[in-house]
Amino acid sequence: QVQLVESGGGLVQAGGSLRLSCVASGRSGSIFSINGMGWYRQAPGKQRELVAVIMRGGRTNYADSVKGRFTISRDNAKNTVYLQMNSLKPEDTAVYYCNAVIYDSGGFRTDYWGQGTQVTVSS
Repeated sequence: QVQLVESGGGLVQAGGSLRLSCVASGRSGSIFSINGMGWYRQAPGKQRELVAVIMRGGRTNYADSVKGRFTISRDNAKNTVYLQMNSLKPEDTAVYYCNAVIYDSGGFRTDYWGQGTQVTVSS
């Protein structure tokens, strides 16, 4: 089992920066046991979308809308994944959710989610 706790959201003006943190815990909460972790976001009236992903091997991927502005990283010692958000735009306003994916020996996929943290970018 994995528990995820996000923090770091808040209100910032356009062009500013925020860093989101996601701490994993629980029996399977070690980053070494998690196949992939990512950040999703959901804005009012819009579908939830993938923002950034980091795989267990370190490979990363980003949505086109955030490339060059956001960076996903991890600290294995702290069991934490970060999302550094720079040059924020009002369009980035959303609830951001941390996601962890674990595959068992039979290939069954389980997704775990944090409670979400609000990011609001004012213009």
